[in-house]
Amino acid sequence: MLKPYYKEYDININADGATVKKTFEVDKSVKTVRGVMLLSNRPDLVFYRGSLRLEINKEEIFPEGFSASRLLSSPNVKPNDRIYTIGEHTAGNGLIKVDYTDTADGRTVFGTYTVTLCIEGEREED
Repeated sequence: MLKPYYKEYDININADGATVKKTFEVDKSVKTVRGVMLLSNRPDLVFYRGSLRLEINKEEIFPEGFSASRLLSSPNVKPNDRIYTIGEHTAGNGLIKVDYTDTADGRTVFGTYTVTLCIEGEREED
């Protein structure tokens, strides 16, 4: 029987206009990933400046340039509705690759911030 799996991975953005490439490894017991969400200590910068590319098990989920604002949530959204559903994706090799890009937009002033990628999936019972 499978159990719910939730994990958060941090991406630190330390430079204006930077692209940060990260690879995260999910637990070997994870069988599928079915949802993602972004959190941040500076959601305004993610909303106006952020874009990303996301790959799970060598399968592109979001192409380069995908607006990070589409994966943010707000306190007005019910907790069970905050995850962006991506369908059932096999965890396979257990690797999640993220290329996050900060792009100046003229409305915001850059400051160091952290983007947290939250994933939801299913794993085998212990």
